[in-house]
Amino acid sequence: MARYAARLGQFERKGRRRVLAPLSGIDFSSNDYLGLASSSRLHKALIAAVDRRVPAGAGGSRLLRGNHPEHEALEAEAATFFGSPRMLYFNGGYTANLAALSTLPQRGDLIVYDALIHASAHAGIAAGRAAAVAVPHNDIAAFEQAIRAWRTAGGRGHPWIAVESLYSMDGDIAPLAELMALADAHDGFLYVDEAHATGVHGLGGRGFAAALEGRDNVVVLHTCGKALGSSGALIGASAVLCDVLVNHAAPFIYATAPSPLQAVLVREALHALADEPERRSRELSLIDFANRLVVERLGIATSGSQILPVVIGDNERCLAIAERMQGAGFDIRAIRPPTVPAGTARLRISITPNVDEEVITQMVERLAMVMAEEDR
Repeated sequence: MARYAARLGQFERKGRRRVLAPLSGIDFSSNDYLGLASSSRLHKALIAAVDRRVPAGAGGSRLLRGNHPEHEALEAEAATFFGSPRMLYFNGGYTANLAALSTLPQRGDLIVYDALIHASAHAGIAAGRAAAVAVPHNDIAAFEQAIRAWRTAGGRGHPWIAVESLYSMDGDIAPLAELMALADAHDGFLYVDEAHATGVHGLGGRGFAAALEGRDNVVVLHTCGKALGSSGALIGASAVLCDVLVNHAAPFIYATAPSPLQAVLVREALHALADEPERRSRELSLIDFANRLVVERLGIATSGSQILPVVIGDNERCLAIAERMQGAGFDIRAIRPPTVPAGTARLRISITPNVDEEVITQMVERLAMVMAEEDR
């Protein structure tokens, strides 16, 4: 055990050791962007599903006996809702990214990915057969340069451009229209991870890629454990690409299927998006209020989204500020390398309907005071 203890000791000295903490304080750290996770609506849907004997477990992989009618009902409704030819339901966003990016890009293709894309995307890229190159965040010229350099060097497959639509640690938005044009110009594919946009942004909460879904060269991931309040993830793509995943994606083939009860909850969340637009309206109003207040009181640029990063830089100072905010009753977490680049440790403040304007104001005022005191 000595080598493992030594490794943990190194993390401790660098201010990077992680620990599990119980739920405590006012929610400024979750991804429950529409307040659905603990809503009475999902609670009632769950009880009704249990009452009609929907099983808690799938009992096997989708290709064995685990393909429940609730999975298929969810996939059909989600495809209609998001405007995708077909959708596949996975256990989670990590699994979905791992499956899609390790399976769909082929040997001889090139994946050009944004340097700030999710860790799960990195895992999928590393597990696949295509060549890959990272480019600076949201740099269209760098994406194009990477594709041109690959072609010049003899690349003959298809380029895959892989991005998040709304970045999980910076809260900013990808230039999807320009990236789509770039993919089209180079006979390529656009892969969009909508994890933090689904349910909140785009027409009716369909995400920033809503206008692009349905195209043969577009693959979109929608996670279900954030704004949709449940768990799992949906991959939307052409019927051919979905069939490729069913036949070749190890994380789909060999994993026990998601709980049918979870599929019920995701369907109910999609219904809530359609018939309770006030959930999104309230969230968007809170987002606007919080962004304006952070600019006014903290004097820092904001993302404009529900994810408000307050970059501190130093790991220890970031932890100290987070702990003081938690002690004051606000559940704000410190995000440190390697989750974010070295030297950019930050507070990741998440705005959800679990708070209101008064509480947001109290949080920002306390944060301004704590940061000023920590600067002394």
